[in-house]
Amino acid sequence: MPVDPQLRSLSIDIPAQPESLVKLSLLLADEQVNLNAVSALIASDMALASAVLKAVNSSLYGLRGRVASVQQAITYLGTREVASVTFEMGLRAVFPHAPELEPMWERASVRGLLMGRIGQALGVDPWAAHSAGLFEECGKAVLFRHARDRYRKMLAEAVDDEELLMLEHAEFGVSHDALGAALCESWGLAPAAVASVRYHVIVNTTRELPMQLQRRSICVLSALAYALMTDPESLDEVAAAVAPQADLDVTLTQRGARRVQEQIEAAVARG
Repeated sequence: MPVDPQLRSLSIDIPAQPESLVKLSLLLADEQVNLNAVSALIASDMALASAVLKAVNSSLYGLRGRVASVQQAITYLGTREVASVTFEMGLRAVFPHAPELEPMWERASVRGLLMGRIGQALGVDPWAAHSAGLFEECGKAVLFRHARDRYRKMLAEAVDDEELLMLEHAEFGVSHDALGAALCESWGLAPAAVASVRYHVIVNTTRELPMQLQRRSICVLSALAYALMTDPESLDEVAAAVAPQADLDVTLTQRGARRVQEQIEAAVARG
């Protein structure tokens, strides 16, 4: 999906993908993924490896024993989830640490995990789904880095993301959904993931998927994750509205999402 050419005329910088993630992307693109090479690459960056191990040892992943190495994490969780956590840590590292962004990163972790696992349950590309969930709000971090004081005020004032988009357009001439999509595209994410990031606010607000998209299933997963994270009682209603728009079976979609929700809740409860 092409990003709006208007973004090229703005003075807002899109951070480059860290070299370690570029190399990881190349390894993952190989049909026969070399697990040892993936493990060695992540482990070679001490700060990144430490952050990854801290994340996979959290209650969110529900591992029964403590993981002491990247290789062990891959053994327990699989290459995709460890790679997704690595991308999450790499994404966070290119932006300044700020208390205002912590809730966003926490949501990214949960949403990425939800979307990836629901995608796996429904036969929808789990890597693209997990990536889309991780990057969904990253445009906020781009704007925060660009104008910290002004954007901090916006984050405090906006009652929801729909209002935040209007404030962003008024102040910067662009909104975080478009910037997030631009970052996703520059980092080489799948077009379906880029589109999900670009349209997530309108999808979650209206439950309508953009007609111009050929692959809409990742957008469906975004809507399901949003429902689970904000109003779990609405999940069946949301699934009934969005699943048919991507030719997904409503009942199977509901069951898959509920099963993943139960798995993650059980993992956190074991905490």
